[in-house]
Amino acid sequence: MSPKTTTRQKYASSKTKPPTQSRVKSPSVTKPSRVKPAVEAQAHPQKLSWLDRYVSYLLIICGAIGLSASIALAIEEFKYLKDPSGPLICDLNPVVGCGSILDSWQGHALFGVPNQIWGIAMFASLLTIGASILAGAVYRRWFWQALQVGLLAGVTFVGWFMYQSLFVLKHLCPFCMIAWVVTLVGFWYLLLYSIRAEHIHLRGRLGRLNAFAQRHHADIIVFILLAIVGAILWRFWYYWKTLL
Repeated sequence: MSPKTTTRQKYASSKTKPPTQSRVKSPSVTKPSRVKPAVEAQAHPQKLSWLDRYVSYLLIICGAIGLSASIALAIEEFKYLKDPSGPLICDLNPVVGCGSILDSWQGHALFGVPNQIWGIAMFASLLTIGASILAGAVYRRWFWQALQVGLLAGVTFVGWFMYQSLFVLKHLCPFCMIAWVVTLVGFWYLLLYSIRAEHIHLRGRLGRLNAFAQRHHADIIVFILLAIVGAILWRFWYYWKTLL
């Protein structure tokens, strides 16, 4: 080894190499996960924002009112079975009364079970579900869909029984009419809630129809109830005009 080479090696080794700037990895910033909210409004949330928070109260109120009416009608039927000629508190006049309905096959349409027993089961379920949601219970999408189908069956039965009451039995049971109203109101607003919470998905024209329904939710249900009142007035006008 030549002295020249040795000197170069010593000179090279004596140089202090600048520290290599290592690429320090910045701490990874985890993007916040997009957690889907419990309720995601699809259209016009300002119109029904209260429904997202108070659906439990809606179920509790509808369930409590319907349950009370069904129990009262069941008590009246027990009294009727004990004494068919005895007075009933629901018999108010020749048009509004439940005595003749209790003894009809329409009053026991499903498997011979009194309609009010089915009403007790349905409204007690609504009351229980509403109370459980208020207590913190969270239900899956299929549960809300099943509940909506159950209320749809209830609304279908209400429509059928309305027709029977107006045109076949020609009597109006006051407790039944209370059950009609809470069933319709409960079904309507639970449907709107299920759409807003995306338990029910709508596309195309149904989405635009949903936007209209969200804006005019109260107008629609009031129109339906007024149509029922109009049908009752028209059907029994022969009696109502005697009261004027």
